[in-house]
Amino acid sequence: MGFGLIIVGDEILSGRRQDKHFSKVVELLGARGLQLAWAEIVGDDPVRLTASLQRSFAGGDIVFSCGGIGATPDDHTRQCAAAALGLPLVLHPEGRRNIEERIRETAPDADLEAPDNLQRLKMAEFPQGASLIPNPYNRIAGFSIRQHHFVPGFPVMAWPMIEWVLDTHYAHLFHANVHLERSLLVYEQAESSLTPLMEALERDYPGLRVFSLPSVGDAQTRRHIELGVKGDPAQVEPAFLAMQAELRSRGAEFEAL
Repeated sequence: MGFGLIIVGDEILSGRRQDKHFSKVVELLGARGLQLAWAEIVGDDPVRLTASLQRSFAGGDIVFSCGGIGATPDDHTRQCAAAALGLPLVLHPEGRRNIEERIRETAPDADLEAPDNLQRLKMAEFPQGASLIPNPYNRIAGFSIRQHHFVPGFPVMAWPMIEWVLDTHYAHLFHANVHLERSLLVYEQAESSLTPLMEALERDYPGLRVFSLPSVGDAQTRRHIELGVKGDPAQVEPAFLAMQAELRSRGAEFEAL
């Protein structure tokens, strides 16, 4: 089981807005000793979004979905989540009360049966069986169902809601797996020449992951490859020493980060 992120919105794909959720979710998870396993950006296309959610629900991961849970014609996430699960949308009683209280806070004399206020209630229509994610900004809740957690696209709302989900439902996973990462810069080497070393490290230290991040360099930086290992600290430290020993034997120039 891993953590996934779905970011919903045509505005991200078109470039009208820059995504901020990815880096923040990585930060929120990292502070709790967790890691993001995958991320996906999907536009406001109900067919694609439903298909993406069908795959995600079938995968068994813990997933956060940001965006598309409003009540305007371009918001489809609530409906697509229901369709992906083969469930009806139903009006959540507590979600309805939250919205009605919010309406009264902003307009004490508001007619709750007015068309615009009835339209707002659609934001409390969730797949049958969903539970609420409290929204500290305006009390209009998100929802959770089958380890999927749906929050608005607005960072001021989404980020504290994601933190609440993590701290409320997944605290038992925090720092459960100690993870270490060590890397170094290798100068003026071809990535292909380092591949046998990477393969040998993964063979000799099962469960360890080796990575390489090449850079062509620029006016201030020489051509280099960031070469590293990550995983269980008991394997990372000896693997990192073995990596350095092999690079020295090759006469490669490098420096640890």
